[in-house]
Amino acid sequence: METLSNVLFVCTGNTCRSPMAEALLQFMKRSDDIKVKSAGVFAMDGSDASPLAKDALLEKGVAFNHCSALLNRESIEWATHIFTMTESHKMLLLERFPESREKIWTLSEFVHGASKKRDVLDPYGGPIEIYRATRDDLESMLKLLIEKLEK
Repeated sequence: METLSNVLFVCTGNTCRSPMAEALLQFMKRSDDIKVKSAGVFAMDGSDASPLAKDALLEKGVAFNHCSALLNRESIEWATHIFTMTESHKMLLLERFPESREKIWTLSEFVHGASKKRDVLDPYGGPIEIYRATRDDLESMLKLLIEKLEK
């Protein structure tokens, strides 16, 4: 029997990277035992995802509705795995929620190991090509994440 995984992706404004990761994982996962949410450390509740983030995902057949959320304690407590897009996001979460240390990683740290960790490129304000590069990077890491979570 598989263990339920509640995955929370965290970025800055919850309009680009973390909603893209949320939508991609929701689309790619094979197990209903993986639940997915996203939030931002400086997000405004209720904002839509970036139009270019939506466009980049639509090119892969991933349509999604998104409403941004400010990271809060309820989301931290819900999550079994918290994946940040950058090392600075991770440090901020460890500072704010030290009791959750054992479930907070950068996404690349979790899938590639600590020695190969790196930040996910922030496409905000850039052209569609940057959003595509971020999407493709997230997609490749999420394939590895799914393998780890669905073991």
